[in-house]
Amino acid sequence: MPAPFGLLLITGNQTHQENYARAFAADDRCRLIGLTDEDSIPQRRRELNQELADELGIPYFDDLSAAISRDDVDLVSICAEPERRLPLSLACIAAGKHLYLDKDPAPTIDAAWQIARAVDAKGLLTQAFSLVRLPACQQAKQVVDSGELGELIGLHCDVTFAKGIPGTADLTRPRHESPTASRFTFADSKREFLCVGYYPLILFQWLTGQRFETVDATTANYFFAAHQKNDVEDFASVMLKMGGGIETTITAGRCGWMSHRDYGVHDIRLVGTRGSITIDAQRPRLEVCSDAEPWYQPATAHPEDPMGFWSSTQKSGGVNPKQDWRTVNAVAKSDAAAFLDCLESNHQSDVPATMAAHVVDVVHAVYRSAAGGQTEPITEAEVEV
Repeated sequence: MPAPFGLLLITGNQTHQENYARAFAADDRCRLIGLTDEDSIPQRRRELNQELADELGIPYFDDLSAAISRDDVDLVSICAEPERRLPLSLACIAAGKHLYLDKDPAPTIDAAWQIARAVDAKGLLTQAFSLVRLPACQQAKQVVDSGELGELIGLHCDVTFAKGIPGTADLTRPRHESPTASRFTFADSKREFLCVGYYPLILFQWLTGQRFETVDATTANYFFAAHQKNDVEDFASVMLKMGGGIETTITAGRCGWMSHRDYGVHDIRLVGTRGSITIDAQRPRLEVCSDAEPWYQPATAHPEDPMGFWSSTQKSGGVNPKQDWRTVNAVAKSDAAAFLDCLESNHQSDVPATMAAHVVDVVHAVYRSAAGGQTEPITEAEVEV
């Protein structure tokens, strides 16, 4: 398939599309064809879609089916709400389009595996967004592949996002997890293990080539009243067993803007039979000391995005970038560029839809374990395509 590759966007501002679209547009091998969405979306979603299309200087196609079927569209980036992703993905697959998937591909196990297996049946390429291109993750991969630690026996990751105005949770109300959930995202909160725990779940599979087998988990509400209101956790602690006898642990969540001098804690620990190493995603770094005004969180939350999920609302809400820490190591290649490499070589991504679907297996097992207080097995869904 010759470059440039034609990219169709589904859904616009106040989604991760704000970042994905610009990452693809920055690569000469990609051409943005347009933006589209379902006809039944609310008016506000239509306005946000049009905003991004206008910012990128691309057309907004009202006819979703016609847009997906265009001959100049090679791949599609889908950032609709998780509950809408299954039919959109299947429509793109039926049209023979490669997929760049937002985290996570769909909120239910059956839906995520329907997408993964439909793609495989069609022989299409997929890539799920992840953080494996970050220098810290690349360093972890080099260490594992070098064998310097001996046989890998343990992995740990701390990842907590420093966004949102904390201190509003009622700590007298301990969390009681539910084994199932019908909704995962809200305007003012998300299930944070689904949102943040996703990254180490992808990383550990990518590092080892192994799947998860069992999980013991607990979830909590420590920081945000919005999460309590919507019955979703803002923090989780998880122990998981992987194939090959590898034991792993993850702490993940969201803890507020003022909790960290950058985007949040992000540490990776590798344990082998001959040694161990801790990798801090924010080292090496420059620590800036100056007479500039210290960074402070906004006085009031953005009415459409109180947690500061999106770049556009952070900008309009007056949330400036933190400047105290400057990470020295730059990302060698964007996630978008890595997928374009796959399209050029007609080679499946190292983070395909099947890997992301297994994350959905794990996430649901985490909630079952936290609800029942027991070890939960992790099994793939039996899905017919």
